[in-house]
Amino acid sequence: MKKKKLLLIGWDAGDWKSIMPMVDKGFMPNMEKFINEGVIGNLATLEPPLSPMLWTSIATGKRPYKHGIHGFTEPTPDGKNVRPVHNTNRKVKALWNILMQKGYKSHVIGWWPSHPAEPINGTMISNFYQKASKPINEPWPMPKGTVHPAEKQDFYAKLRLHPDELTEAHLLPFIPKGAELDQTKPQNQSRLGSLKKIIADCTSIHSAATYIIENEEWDFVGVYYDAIDHFGHGFMKFNPPRMAHIPESDYEMWNNVITAGYRYHDMMLGRLFQLVDEDTTVMLISDHGFHPGDLRPKFLPTKDDHAAPALEHSPYGIFCIKGPGIQKDERVYGAGLLDIAPTVLTLFDLPVGEDMDGKVLADIFENTPEINTIPSWEEVPGECGMHPKDLEEDEEENAEVMQQLIDLGYVEDPGENKAAAVAKTKEMNAYFLSRAYMDGRQYKEAIEILEDLFAKNKRKRAYGIRLATCYQNTNQWPKYRTVVEALVETTLEDTPTIHMLKGTMYMGERKMRSAMKEFKKAEEMAPDTPHLYQQIGQRYAMLKQWDDAVRAFKKDLEIDPENQQAYLGMGIAYLRKGQHEEAADALLDAIGLLYNSPSAHFHFGETLYHLKDYKRSAEAFEVALSMAPNLNACRKWLMKLYDEKFLNNPERKAELLKEFKEKEKPEMIIVSGLPRSGTSMMMQMLHKGGMEMFTDGEREADDNNPKGYYEHEAVKALARDKSFLSEVNDKAVKIIAQLLLHLPSKYRYKVIFMERELKEVINSQQSMLKRLNKLKENEYPVTLQKAFEESLQKIKTWEEKNPDAEILYVKHRDVIQNPEEQAERVKTFLDKDLDLAAMTAVVDPSLHREKV
Repeated sequence: MKKKKLLLIGWDAGDWKSIMPMVDKGFMPNMEKFINEGVIGNLATLEPPLSPMLWTSIATGKRPYKHGIHGFTEPTPDGKNVRPVHNTNRKVKALWNILMQKGYKSHVIGWWPSHPAEPINGTMISNFYQKASKPINEPWPMPKGTVHPAEKQDFYAKLRLHPDELTEAHLLPFIPKGAELDQTKPQNQSRLGSLKKIIADCTSIHSAATYIIENEEWDFVGVYYDAIDHFGHGFMKFNPPRMAHIPESDYEMWNNVITAGYRYHDMMLGRLFQLVDEDTTVMLISDHGFHPGDLRPKFLPTKDDHAAPALEHSPYGIFCIKGPGIQKDERVYGAGLLDIAPTVLTLFDLPVGEDMDGKVLADIFENTPEINTIPSWEEVPGECGMHPKDLEEDEEENAEVMQQLIDLGYVEDPGENKAAAVAKTKEMNAYFLSRAYMDGRQYKEAIEILEDLFAKNKRKRAYGIRLATCYQNTNQWPKYRTVVEALVETTLEDTPTIHMLKGTMYMGERKMRSAMKEFKKAEEMAPDTPHLYQQIGQRYAMLKQWDDAVRAFKKDLEIDPENQQAYLGMGIAYLRKGQHEEAADALLDAIGLLYNSPSAHFHFGETLYHLKDYKRSAEAFEVALSMAPNLNACRKWLMKLYDEKFLNNPERKAELLKEFKEKEKPEMIIVSGLPRSGTSMMMQMLHKGGMEMFTDGEREADDNNPKGYYEHEAVKALARDKSFLSEVNDKAVKIIAQLLLHLPSKYRYKVIFMERELKEVINSQQSMLKRLNKLKENEYPVTLQKAFEESLQKIKTWEEKNPDAEILYVKHRDVIQNPEEQAERVKTFLDKDLDLAAMTAVVDPSLHREKV
């Protein structure tokens, strides 16, 4: 049996949208050979799309909040300055550490971040290696720790290329009209200098990599080229077609840089192919793409969102693999960055860590491999080549790396105020970490970070917008409103974003008409804004306006043909319209772009059922369930499919039924609020609208409630006796606010919570007691108001801590003034077919006797 070998090549920001047209023109013959001999596909990135975080996720199979790399820079160990991010903050093993523990020899060149070089059983050359910090006529030392083994540092130093060694012959393929360049202009000097640095840097990396592959023994080589990303940030704005704001002269001078950059990478790829044999597996990946056409941003924000250059990145990188046992001329769908490490381990017949966040790309193999797992590679003892936690580091490092990050716009120049720079770095990295938590759907952790950041800087819109998004995803609509109101107050511009935020707020509050007004304003202000129509389509879908939803999603896909959320939304809309073939096509596109989407698999399963493809339907639901184990709707569908009428699998059906009973919580509809806040009125509305009431009729209507109380005596004892809850079933039950805290966790609750001015509540209670001859004194009960305020705050806390409780807050005065709109909100919230006219007719403004 031949020894397994893998060459893993990283092209930062490589994008099929740039590559494929060049392949078609014959500009990239080695890539064409690669495509024909292997498997290709999109590679979904992570949030935030920042290279140090992404390449560490690729190497570890774990999200940033697990692996510990959170940005481009970090405070120095003494906390007094800022430096480029080091790998000493990585908390988990990378592929080369795992392979070392199993006796494989690895070499790693230029990975970001990989400084200081780790003492693995092979060569590691850090990402500080290629940066030229001195003029060509001066010594060009490398920082300590750039190369492992350290005794080879001087040797590899000689393989580097200095930017000033490049001649016209090297540069003219990139700028064919370079002879006409006016080098007296500072802007041209800067661009030319940047171009030379990018070419020299990637050539130095390539030089070290080819030497190692040709002259060292190896099982695994990982080599990372950052040039395509740097070409993009510096020169994509000059790429054809010319953007309207780019001067014609600049366009003519620099419009070939991107094409030449890719062609140069194809030449380097060809050399790598020459150095490996047919028994070597070669994998080529990128961490994200780079918008090459109409989605290129015209300008980047300079003051608000950190790492603005990442806005030029597209969400899909490239994946390409060939070698023994790999399929030929095929495509893989749904691959993501987190899948690389598990797939590499499988290529070496090693188990995958169960704490890794990705999956094995099993479809790339000619024969499905056996996939083994272990709880975690972190628990495997023995030397692995990671740095010790107490590693002493030399802070006399190469400032060129930091300067390049500044030049690219990724980090601000720290300047002379080092303390401020350290604080700024901590703030940026916390923000990046919050985005990683959001991407992993860990909203609680993200909220903790973003609440702190936004409280300290209300003018930082990015913090507020993402905090609002977290509140949206956790149904914390009162907090969402607070953030949006703060953003409106601090944002002077009338922007589409503000209207989208307000529209979403109204959606959460079930004010559908107000929501659509805001979305229409956003649409009018920015008709070609990427992803705006996706959001509008999602709102139409919530209103069940399926034709309008499809139209909006199609419009969004005209702007961005790779928007996974738009395909997903369009698929669901087609499904609800009964156009199942169209739904299947759209949902397959959504899954192809992002495999790890339980919703896409779920709705695909539903579509296949309607197409009578029961076997594939069950497969889709099983995939969705594996991704979202609490999605009991999957179990309902699968139990139906495994019935003898369809697939006849009684054993699996029995398993699912048992799981379903364990997971499912019955839903309960509650009307709540302080006494005299309008709860009886809301119960009357629900009753007339068509709902059954959980009431015993013991308390009859009187002068205080002429239309009835709709109460049940058993509710009063809720704190000590909860047995009556099993009798509520599909009926609406009235429970005062103070008793909500005693509800058990075995149910899901939809609570309509009535809000009324506290003075009105108390005055109404006083008047009621007076009519009942129970009022002891006429003084305003200040202590009672304080107690009510505390009760309301406890309800907010209970809602936050109870994921099974969803609350719709309804203001008493809004029901009196606009009963039709509030009835519509309630109907939408409950998702029931209620009679709006009958609900509205219940409201009698004359009974609003206590007014403030």
